[in-house]
Amino acid sequence: MPRSAGGATHSRKRKRVLKAASGFRAASGTLYRPAIEFTRKAGVYAYRDRRQRKRHFRTLWITRLGAALRARGIHYNRFIPALVSAGIELNRKMLSELAIVDPAAFDAVVEKVRPHIVQPKAKATA
Repeated sequence: MPRSAGGATHSRKRKRVLKAASGFRAASGTLYRPAIEFTRKAGVYAYRDRRQRKRHFRTLWITRLGAALRARGIHYNRFIPALVSAGIELNRKMLSELAIVDPAAFDAVVEKVRPHIVQPKAKATA
């Protein structure tokens, strides 16, 4: 019996892979075999980066907050515990947005937190 070439099922599979690879440059976007490899790799990157995106944004918010707090004479690492002890439940994303969009409201939050900031103890020299 002769070998079957796959027919309609194989063409649908090819079409699906090449559609997913549309936009890829050169052979990886037009030829079937490289398209399989590149779409598989793209899927791996997409899976990994969906998790990394969360880390990157948190880093961005912390950087923005640090800059806004430095302008007001406060260190980030002293501000966050003071925020918790003041009972203010704003997350880093909201605080960084507040610092950018509404500086007056951010100043009000900072003034509420300021009394709760713990100053470091001076080191005793012997």
